[in-house]
Formats: sequence, structure tokens, C-alpha cells
Amino acid sequence: MQQTSIYVGLNDADSHEQKFETNKYVSILKNVCYSYHVAFSMHTVDGGYFHEDGSYVEERTLVLTLLDVPDATAREIAADLCAFFHQESVMVTSAPAEVFFVHDELG
Repeated sequence: MQQTSIYVGLNDADSHEQKFETNKYVSILKNVCYSYHVAFSMHTVDGGYFHEDGSYVEERTLVLTLLDVPDATAREIAADLCAFFHQESVMVTSAPAEVFFVHDELG
């Protein structure tokens, strides 16, 4: 099984600041996943990075995790989120994942 993660920063590409409350971005992300009919997990992280000009930025980021979604679909989702969130780019990672489910077996 393949695990794909899409990292979408919330700072606007032009202003370099977050324009809306985080909940609005979460709602958009959920709607995108619903429209592609994919199961997902999502969490919010805070981090920092350097722009090509050397300036440092701290930013809130949504991390979308997809399991067993075709690469082409993951790329389409990433492109949609990049456009909807007005980003220069979004980061996509993928790796093989071992997945298993644990069930509580009651008496």
C-alpha cells in the first residue's frame, strides 16, 4: 500500500500571511477530498522554512494523508489545493506503507 502526504501551507503566496482562519482552509480541504471520493486523514502543524531569497518564514501547514490513492489523483488534489490556497507550491511525499487494523475482541 502507498501512503501519500500533501503539505499545504496557509500563508498566501503574495502577502506571505495567512488570510483566513485555519478552519476555513480545513473546510476547503475536506470538500476537495469529498469531491475526489478519497478517504483521508489531516492534521495541522507549525513550521518554518527559507525562501529562495533567504528570508525566513514561519507558517501553519495542513498535512493531508492519503492511503492507496493513485499518483495521478494525488497530483490533481495537490494542484487543486495549491490553487485554492493560493500557494507557490505544495509539497507531496509518498512511501510504501504497511497497514493493519487492530480490533478489540470482547469476550
